[in-house]
Amino acid sequence: MLGSAPGLSGRWERLEPRPRARMLRQVLHAGLRTCFHALGRFVASHPVFFASAPVLLSILLGASFSRYRVEEDVESLLAPKHSLAKIEGNLVESLFPVNRSKHALYSDLQTPGRYGRVIITTRKGSVLDPVHLDTILKLHRRIYQMQVTVPATGFNSFNYSFSYLCLPDDKNICIVDDIIRAMEEIQSARISNRSIPVLRYPITQLADGRQAYIGHQLGGVQGWGPNGVVRGLGTGARGEVVRSARALQLTYYLQARGSLMDRVAGQWEKAFCAELQHFSALHPKLGLYPSTSSSLRTDFQFSSVLAHRPLLASLGVCGVLAILCCSMRDCVRSKPWLGLLALLSITLSGLTAAGILNLTGATYNSTYLGIPFVMLGHGLFGSFEMLSSWRRTREDQHVKERVASVFEDVMLRFSGSTMLHLMTLGLAASPLTNMEAVRLFCRTAALAITISYVYMLSFYSSCLVFTGYLETGYRHGCFCRRVPKPDRLDSKPAWYRCLMYTRYQDENQTTTTPHAVSHSHAHPPNPSLTHTHAHTHPHSANNPNTLGHSHEANSTHVHPHPHTHPTASTDPHPQDSHFLLGCMRRCYGDWITNTYVKPFVVLLYLIYISFGLMGFLQVTQGSDPSALVGMDTATVSYARAQQRYFSSYSPVIGFYIYESAPYWNASVQRDLLEYAKGFQRISWLEAYLNYLSDNNQSTSQPRENFTRTLRHSFLREPQFAHFADDIIFAERGQGEEPDVAASRIFLVAKTTENKREEMSVLLDTLRRLSLTSRVRFLIFNPSFVYLDRYAAAVSSPLRHSLLAVLFLLGLSSLAVVEPLVSVWLGLTLLSVQFGVLGFMTLWGVELDCMSVLCLISALGHSADCSGPLLCSFTSGRDESRTRWVRVALERHGVPSLQTLICYGAALVPVGSVRSNLTRTLFRCLALTAGCSALHTLAFLPTLLTFLPPSKNRGHRPGGEGQRQEVECVEINDSTRVVDQITTV
Repeated sequence: MLGSAPGLSGRWERLEPRPRARMLRQVLHAGLRTCFHALGRFVASHPVFFASAPVLLSILLGASFSRYRVEEDVESLLAPKHSLAKIEGNLVESLFPVNRSKHALYSDLQTPGRYGRVIITTRKGSVLDPVHLDTILKLHRRIYQMQVTVPATGFNSFNYSFSYLCLPDDKNICIVDDIIRAMEEIQSARISNRSIPVLRYPITQLADGRQAYIGHQLGGVQGWGPNGVVRGLGTGARGEVVRSARALQLTYYLQARGSLMDRVAGQWEKAFCAELQHFSALHPKLGLYPSTSSSLRTDFQFSSVLAHRPLLASLGVCGVLAILCCSMRDCVRSKPWLGLLALLSITLSGLTAAGILNLTGATYNSTYLGIPFVMLGHGLFGSFEMLSSWRRTREDQHVKERVASVFEDVMLRFSGSTMLHLMTLGLAASPLTNMEAVRLFCRTAALAITISYVYMLSFYSSCLVFTGYLETGYRHGCFCRRVPKPDRLDSKPAWYRCLMYTRYQDENQTTTTPHAVSHSHAHPPNPSLTHTHAHTHPHSANNPNTLGHSHEANSTHVHPHPHTHPTASTDPHPQDSHFLLGCMRRCYGDWITNTYVKPFVVLLYLIYISFGLMGFLQVTQGSDPSALVGMDTATVSYARAQQRYFSSYSPVIGFYIYESAPYWNASVQRDLLEYAKGFQRISWLEAYLNYLSDNNQSTSQPRENFTRTLRHSFLREPQFAHFADDIIFAERGQGEEPDVAASRIFLVAKTTENKREEMSVLLDTLRRLSLTSRVRFLIFNPSFVYLDRYAAAVSSPLRHSLLAVLFLLGLSSLAVVEPLVSVWLGLTLLSVQFGVLGFMTLWGVELDCMSVLCLISALGHSADCSGPLLCSFTSGRDESRTRWVRVALERHGVPSLQTLICYGAALVPVGSVRSNLTRTLFRCLALTAGCSALHTLAFLPTLLTFLPPSKNRGHRPGGEGQRQEVECVEINDSTRVVDQITTV
């Protein structure tokens, strides 16, 4: 059976009976290789077109950056797209919109639209000290009087102040936080020499008799306990007298109805931050930490601004190392420009993908910073594999044949890894993904990988053709200058001879070479990868009548047995080998397969699995959006201050009874009071029941009496009038009292440092309670949209991608010659994924949308590195496992090592960016590269030496004596080499 593709210098083999399934796989495999061989010849025949078309297309699409847009809605990106919390939020907004809360606004109760918020801390003392209290009220008045001009210039400009933009109450007065009213009462009492009102925490009573929750407005509180004992921060009970407070939080809500008001509110937020910065400079004893409704969006996108220069530095460092990795001592056979052109191909494909996105109206967000590294890892490995295959081709062949041989050898594996990338990214980009940021990233990355693959087939391959012609013309690989013959070089300076060093042999030397005719053994059929010998022949352009070894188009033949040709396995010109190839061939391959090294590698793998399991059991979800912004931004500073001073209590939770309930029923009253037990609360029902008890009325009354007293007595009392915003009445028949159609109660839970985890548990507990309760209720807080099923939403794309990989590998086992490749590759991907997930947890990375994106891309990266090595090993026959491991490392370990070097160097500048998002990106990608390299260069080469597949498959007894010795003579013509069988 002929093992090579038609049209190539073949290897004659004996036909042996094989199973039908294996024969079908071989036919399919050979057909695909033949197609890629033809594609390579076609590209090599039209190099100018394939080099210029991608460049022109990239330039044209690059002009579309005038349509570049940034994503504005961060919540839609980082919160689960379909969640019960969003449905509940819409129901809450329809029942109790923010604008209906005329008497009080509770911070973080509902998504308020536009707002400005500031945390004020003191360097020393309490914010309630007279000097600090006066300063804070002064700041409040300056913010209240602050004006913005929209538009900035022109006759139609108007000045807008906070009194025009604020949310008004029923008396058309701006609503402000209750702590401001309490502080104004304290200041007024001190000025008039009256007794200072008592301030209680977390619920206090104002001068008008109304109870107000100030747990989120005072932070770092110390209170007077029993017998005058000072209690710790925020540990007081309901109504504890405040002794001191270290922080104060103020919120200013704005109206943003219509495009004009929204634009004015946005300008006001910018002026608000500028005013606070100016005020902080004038009062250094206070610390100010501002936050606005647009802070998260601005700071989330600020990571991209911070990463501009590091990304350029990454490209530069990667380019230098790619040039070095493609260089070698021989100036003719060195290909330094191919490393730079590989980066140019990746850059052009990225520019093309960005242009397509701009033309289709897509928006940009900071998670896209990971896409260049997905393209870089995939593209660099493909280019280094092509270059490695090029160096294994016969130099006396025509350039077209060499390029076709490279396509036949590399492109089938490269296409398979590209398909794996597209499968994992495509499934994560499907509607099954509930996280919009993950879906958009994977969709864009899949587009970029597809274009990068096409550009690798066209642009980079045409560059390989041009460098091949330079080599044919015996020109310098870097300066493209023709290299003089040795007799002319002898008269040149030493530096010139060093620069122009090459293995230049005259025709006389070539014709007398002892290797002109050799013998080789034809082993049993082996249509797949076999041992490669880098025998380099004099160049055909200068030696047209040379004789040499009989090779395939990619210089692959079965390794002769040592007792027959002891010198056949040695490199006749070891000084001309690539440095990394020489190290891999003569040092590392023997060392990693040494019998005494294998136990230590196995022990290292067990340690790897142990630490991976340790981290896997500690995985935590990172649902906090502030973990994806720059480190030195206002969002992070505000979040740290809030965590330090306001972590004693949870955000205000709205307890909404959205259906008509029999509130007059004693059992219903008991249930509702039981639900609110243990919370700090402001409840109209509890206040109303106390009101009835104080007036010697029964709390269990007929519906008419209960509702009549509620409407005409309770809600008309000044201290209870604000509860009118918490009750919705529904009209009944004429002459009947209206019914309570819906109502709300405000609850606040006592928390510890792990506020988000406790809120997630509390959400699940109350939701389960709502399913069994007789009263239909729901709970809501804006932070719930990030917590609700976040773990499932963020991990489901990863699970889907893993299942897609396993399915693809199972399907591909029907097409590859050796099905064990799919088994080994699947196990390797699972091992790499498990290790990256475990180690990133130990490194302090939480499972958020950014880390999941890196984990999804890690599947493709590890397949790029380990796939060719496994294919080369499992395809070998009739040699020891150790021998085939060394062959596989020699052929594919060097491209993996080159990719690791360039990829790792490109990650280093990104690791210096002061952004939580890029820090997560750097750590996850670095772990991906490290774990993939460990498996490719250490774990797999060791494990494969004593695990299946067997290398004696197809070997029959007596086969050694049945081998046929073939003597071949190569006849060179002007274009290609023809093999002629002379003696059998």
